[in-house]
Amino acid sequence: MRSYAIGFAISLALTLGSFGTVMSGVVPPHLRLGVLVLLAVVQLVVQLIYFLHMGTAKSQRENTAIFLCTGLLIAIIVAGSLWVMHNANVNMMPGHGMSVPQAMSHE
Repeated sequence: MRSYAIGFAISLALTLGSFGTVMSGVVPPHLRLGVLVLLAVVQLVVQLIYFLHMGTAKSQRENTAIFLCTGLLIAIIVAGSLWVMHNANVNMMPGHGMSVPQAMSHE
C-alpha cells in the first residue's frame, strides 16, 4: 500500500506541474513543449515503477524485458510508418516549380 501512496503522490505532483507549466505563464512559450514532454516521460517512469512494479528485481526482469521489447517494436512500427508516409509525400508531389494546374494541362 505504501508503494501505491508514494506513486500517487509523485504522479499528482507531476500532473500539477504540467498544469502549472501551461497555465501559470512562468515557463516561456518556446520551452513549454519540452517541459511537458519531460514531465510526461518522468510520469511514465513513475507509473511503471510504482503501479506496474517494473524493476530490476529478479522476479520482475522478465516483465521488464517484455515491456522494453514491446516498446521497441512500437517505435519501429511508428518510425517506419512515418518514413514511408514522408517518402510517399515527397515522391508523389508534382515537379519542382510546377503547380498542379500546369501539370494537369499537359495531358
